[in-house]
Amino acid sequence: MELISEGAEAKIFRKNKHVIKDRIQKEYRIKEIDSFLRKSRTKAEARLLKRARINRIHVPNLLKSSDTKLCIEFINGEKVSDYLKNNGPRIFRKIGKEVNKMHENHIVHGDLTTSNMILKRGKVYIIDFGLGEYSKKVEDKAVDLHVLKECLKSKHFKIRNRAWRNFLKTYKQDDVLLRLEKVEKRGKYWGQIVKKRPFLLSHLLRSL
Repeated sequence: MELISEGAEAKIFRKNKHVIKDRIQKEYRIKEIDSFLRKSRTKAEARLLKRARINRIHVPNLLKSSDTKLCIEFINGEKVSDYLKNNGPRIFRKIGKEVNKMHENHIVHGDLTTSNMILKRGKVYIIDFGLGEYSKKVEDKAVDLHVLKECLKSKHFKIRNRAWRNFLKTYKQDDVLLRLEKVEKRGKYWGQIVKKRPFLLSHLLRSL
């Protein structure tokens, strides 16, 4: 097996046409808590992938799962984050369509960035639901969109406005978009507070 990625929660290996996602043990956690978190998050991710496939959302096919490992179809395509370096933002119409289906079915991704999207044969696949959850809360879905907009600001600044306009042509959850405005206002408010009083940020971090 070839190690292709290593994050805070898991190691990702490629084996032929499959991907093995192995949630690694965290030595700093109490053993029982670590075991519970790894198992519960693995089960939750497996359920989300199954739910997405049933509802015809483009995600990798879950082939097998165990307590802390997932065997997933390898999507052999191009990351959308790389695709956008040489192509226009029209692809966000396809992204909007997939995210709309996700939110219609109460699937919240948790890390909705262009690095977690793969373009293959004209289809956009959403990958890595490790931080995802099943949620009917409009707030959770709005935070999903907020993460995507922040990704546009940081990674695709030159095309961010056109990309978002294309996204809105196919994303039709009006209640989520309305809540997104409130989420963004809260973010700006706290950003201004921290900018004026940076000591507050260090105080908040120490209190976590």
